[in-house]
Amino acid sequence: MSTTAHRPARETSRWEAQRSFDELGRPLRDLTFCVVDLETTGGSAQGGSMITEIGAVKVRGGEVLGEFQTLVNPHTEIPAFIAVLTGITNSMVHDAPPIESALPAFLEFAAGCVLVAHNAPFDVGFLQHFAREQGRPWPRFEVLDTAKLARRVITRDDAPNCKLSTLAKVFEAATTPNHRALSDAQATVDVLHGLMERLGGLGVHTLEELQTFSSRVSTAQRRKRHLAEGLPHAPGVYLFRDDRSRVLYIGTSRDLRTRVRTYFTASETRSRMGEMVGIATSVTGIECATPLEAEVRELRLIAEHKPRYNRRSRFPEKVHFLKLTREAWPRLSLVRKVLDDDADYLGPFSSKKTAEKCLAALHETFPVRQCSGRLPVVPSRSACVLAEMGRCLSPCDGSTDESTYGAVVRQLRDTLLRSPHQVVDAINERMTALADRERFEEAGVHRDRLATFVRAAARTQRLSALTRCGEIVAARREDDGRWAVHVVRHGRLAAAGVIPPGSDAHQYVRELSASAETVAGAPGPVPAATAEESEKILRWLESPGVRLVDVDGEWTCPLGGAARHLAIYDAAHQSRLSLVPFDEQRLPSPVHRPVR
Repeated sequence: MSTTAHRPARETSRWEAQRSFDELGRPLRDLTFCVVDLETTGGSAQGGSMITEIGAVKVRGGEVLGEFQTLVNPHTEIPAFIAVLTGITNSMVHDAPPIESALPAFLEFAAGCVLVAHNAPFDVGFLQHFAREQGRPWPRFEVLDTAKLARRVITRDDAPNCKLSTLAKVFEAATTPNHRALSDAQATVDVLHGLMERLGGLGVHTLEELQTFSSRVSTAQRRKRHLAEGLPHAPGVYLFRDDRSRVLYIGTSRDLRTRVRTYFTASETRSRMGEMVGIATSVTGIECATPLEAEVRELRLIAEHKPRYNRRSRFPEKVHFLKLTREAWPRLSLVRKVLDDDADYLGPFSSKKTAEKCLAALHETFPVRQCSGRLPVVPSRSACVLAEMGRCLSPCDGSTDESTYGAVVRQLRDTLLRSPHQVVDAINERMTALADRERFEEAGVHRDRLATFVRAAARTQRLSALTRCGEIVAARREDDGRWAVHVVRHGRLAAAGVIPPGSDAHQYVRELSASAETVAGAPGPVPAATAEESEKILRWLESPGVRLVDVDGEWTCPLGGAARHLAIYDAAHQSRLSLVPFDEQRLPSPVHRPVR
């Protein structure tokens, strides 16, 4: 572990309870910031992931006061997947201090500072987790997230996204991020200073102004607070409409009236919402029995109206599937719909590019034919280039028999439906071999393909398990003590209700089930609803406290399925990307302007 201090750091005093009006706000130039970055073995400390490196830079007034860097012995194997990403290997951390020594040293270094990180919930969450494990009190740090701040400041004209690597180029950072903790922290320092410089021109000079920037509300917005007055304090969906009753934006809340009021106060920070509120002339509320029903109704209404201010869920029909065909010589095909043709499907994929990555991972492992069109039982074509490269069994020229080809197809089908280990093992071997030869870019391509496949397979297996069930009735005691009941048929929410106090619970559930929507089964992993709706239902069914009242069918997932591989690949994805959430992408201007 190493700490480099250019000069002793002056601890910033706590914010005094009383100050004169002239002193309100702490000037940014007087504050000490500790910019931190972590490298880890995975994406969830609660799930067992460990810290492998801590890097931090302490700055004040644009001057670097000190740097902190240490590798950390995770006392567990670093997955090859992560080693390819970060370059940190097991041998590098073998003699490094454990987290029990590294964390106290870092907390001493950061004492009295404002913590800064790019995607702060990830880094700070890990540090807080290990502080709790050690019984160590967590200091009362104030935290700034440069990713969140950038989403409020950077426009589409500036950069296509708010990844650290992208922002480092925008602000011409002296250090290029490379997934090593200190280098990434150094790059984040330059990004922080770039954001502060840009905001300084907009009158942001204190920490308080920085924390609340883009929550400034125009007078025109405040005057529209009356639009929320007729809404109930109940869960449901709200629809903002313009003067021609066109739906501008759809959202959901556990308390309709309270949530809609935030659009006319400083609680709403999304810049595009300022423009939307300026156009809106009315708000319609649809009360729902439960929060889950509200979330499902929101998805269905967004798909129906396609409001221009909603960024996600507008086009659920634009999906792709991978299909393992049923024919004499089966192949993998990229399709847009699931048909009742007894074929096996993987998906849905939100984009063709993602589906093609998954397809490449499967073709890398299984040498099934990649040519289009059907082949006769006894083909008489010439071999293609893939056959000459040994990547296709080449049934077209008789190089393989039906039995050998069928065995490979059965393995492929088992991979899609039950166990992905053949793909995982094959690509991990390929990736390790490439990394050993320092061909890291090629290894990264295979890493991305494998991660895409694992996520797709896990999603398909979970959705298929739910949609196979003709009916699932489940209940959960909510925070208010009442029991919420949901009827799910083939993955679609068919009914929702809350058992009235003092009533016969069994009778209520029977009546709710009898009055539920009729849902016909269909082929494929998401036959009766969109994948997003079925996944919301799954999250509720798998949440603590849910009790299954009745299940028509078998709700099971394969024991050796893809879900067990998810944690590591999702962790690498999280560490590589600081994505802009779909509901927080930016319009060209980040500053609210009054509507004339």
